[in-house]
Amino acid sequence: MPNYGSQAMWGDLERVLVRPPLPADTDHIARYGWRGVPDHIAAAAEHEELRALLEAAGAEVIVSDHDPGNPDAIYVYDPVLVGDDGAALLRPGKDWRLGEPAGIGESLEAAGIPVASTMAAPATVEGGDTVWLDHDTLLVGHGYRTGTAGIAALREAFPGVEVIVFDLPHWVGASEVMHLMSLISPLDRDLALVYPRVAPVRLMELMAERGIEVVEVPDEEFESMGSNVLALGPRRALALEGNDVTRHRMEQAGVDVVTYRGDHISRLGDGGPTCLTRPLLRRQ
Repeated sequence: MPNYGSQAMWGDLERVLVRPPLPADTDHIARYGWRGVPDHIAAAAEHEELRALLEAAGAEVIVSDHDPGNPDAIYVYDPVLVGDDGAALLRPGKDWRLGEPAGIGESLEAAGIPVASTMAAPATVEGGDTVWLDHDTLLVGHGYRTGTAGIAALREAFPGVEVIVFDLPHWVGASEVMHLMSLISPLDRDLALVYPRVAPVRLMELMAERGIEVVEVPDEEFESMGSNVLALGPRRALALEGNDVTRHRMEQAGVDVVTYRGDHISRLGDGGPTCLTRPLLRRQ
């Protein structure tokens, strides 16, 4: 059996890649638009706790040290997708992140995962705008970081997959972009966590058509990344601590939820548990 393949977001997480915060990252926080400068020791401790939770859930954790000096590099979900044929290296829409795909590609190849495709200008796609609804259905948000050329490149990279595109809201503009995964996190084949207030109508209709129930994130927990949750397996989730109403609603829906501290690695950089992890292998 191959040791890679993650064309779903709710199967048992067996392999995952992370990139811890590096000392050089804090020197460039302002350039990357973070909300504040993280304390490196505290950030490293939070990330170590995150890795321990992933391992406790049964995942092999692969650690990369690519792109030192880039604080956004800890958000390893964005530069790559990992499908049945290997890694599809993307091309971020944020200029400062353009070096990440090549660096993460080297780490993946060292872990035995071949690079199946790459993207070139003018295509732009960020992983945060992609959601695997199931093995053969990839949802993509068309926004400020993922454009028409990038979506066409995704279709070429995954020719056997149905790619369904949704327009994303302007929100507050390109300076503080909203990804598709800001709105939705799959929890099982028939359950998803969603912030419905700004979700595309066609997305809500699609989930209803496919029999996917919705756990709603309340208004007061949207900007604190209540809707950004990583499925560790069917109805098992890793969430940023502090969004208690969302957690209670997931538990009422039968989801086992564990939380991590993320004041430095998540809240300051606006990246939740899905952003901090790149699933490499899921079993369905």
